Amino acid sequence: MSITPHIVVRDAVAASDWYARALGAVEHDRLPLPGGKVMYVELRFGEAPMMVADEFPDLGIVSPLTIGGTAVVLHLDCADADASWRRAVDAGAEILVPLADQFWGDRQGQLRDPFGHKWNLAQHVRDVPREEIAAAAAAMLG
Repeated sequence: MSITPHIVVRDAVAASDWYARALGAVEHDRLPLPGGKVMYVELRFGEAPMMVADEFPDLGIVSPLTIGGTAVVLHLDCADADASWRRAVDAGAEILVPLADQFWGDRQGQLRDPFGHKWNLAQHVRDVPREEIAAAAAAMLG
């Protein structure tokens, strides 16, 4: 069993280009439709697939920009979070949570891409005992 994110954007071709430039995605497949829209673009982030589709509002297929946000966060594990972060920000991502070392052992921050989707960019930097993570989470959130 596996799961593949399938996100909707206002311009799947532009989004796919942005994800390649800003986040290192590689296009694997594309199904174009008449009129310039695409049914999907299959991207790969390393071995992980993600589908990107154009909006089709008449069918109820809409993007975060149309509905005013998203509750979903896409988590991207990076070999070098700082370099990935700089590349995404330079390409126009909006910083939501600055990149920093986190109590659970990752260097992580959160961005919003120009298409309305949220991304955590993270790099594991140290192992932290579960008890220490639980105590820090309880202090911060509890």
